[in-house]
Amino acid sequence: MRIDILTVLPELIESNFSHSIIKRAQDKGLAEIHLHNLRDYSSDLRHRRVDDYPYGGEAGMVMQIEPVDKAIEHLKSEREYDEVIYTSPDGEMFTQKVANRLSMLNNIIILCGHYKGVDQRIREHLVTREISVGDFVLTGGELAAAIIADATIRIIPGVISDEQSALSDCFQDDLLSAPVYTRPAEYKGWKVPEILLSGHKANIARWREEQALERTRLLRPDLLN
Repeated sequence: MRIDILTVLPELIESNFSHSIIKRAQDKGLAEIHLHNLRDYSSDLRHRRVDDYPYGGEAGMVMQIEPVDKAIEHLKSEREYDEVIYTSPDGEMFTQKVANRLSMLNNIIILCGHYKGVDQRIREHLVTREISVGDFVLTGGELAAAIIADATIRIIPGVISDEQSALSDCFQDDLLSAPVYTRPAEYKGWKVPEILLSGHKANIARWREEQALERTRLLRPDLLN
């Protein structure tokens, strides 16, 4: 899988892809992440400007269509893309199901929103999908792009050595995960549930299912709807 991220601040997210699981995925050749500075596509050679004042006099600055169009056009001249995603607070909510679907694609572009937003024509003519990571506004879409890339890549087969671990993560079955414990079995009088020490796999699996359902009912009842 290849992910191309268009941003005005590539240095803001470089480190997110240089460590741990995502780095290993790239080292294995299972994923590629390429960061592209939109300023390289600016027609303003001196200032490398990619934003301008909005028509109509509203406060804030707006990302221009030309550098975005040039960047996407350049990438598309080299390969086909399954999605061109724009990180936007009014896009569809990013969920585990969305990550699962994205992980089955070959090539995607993620455009990081910035300033007051992007010229609406970008959204109408260049973007195929808009995704939000929550009902709040970030300084820019770089962190959202990093979240989307991380959640998507980690579930590609072979990225995590224990694939069963990824399949049992929160939200994979619309439930929160059951509580987890490790050694020691008792600490300061706080004990691990006896069922987990029993070695009875069927009973443990049943307990985990019950716990996941109960935790979801208490903490995220919306998921059950």
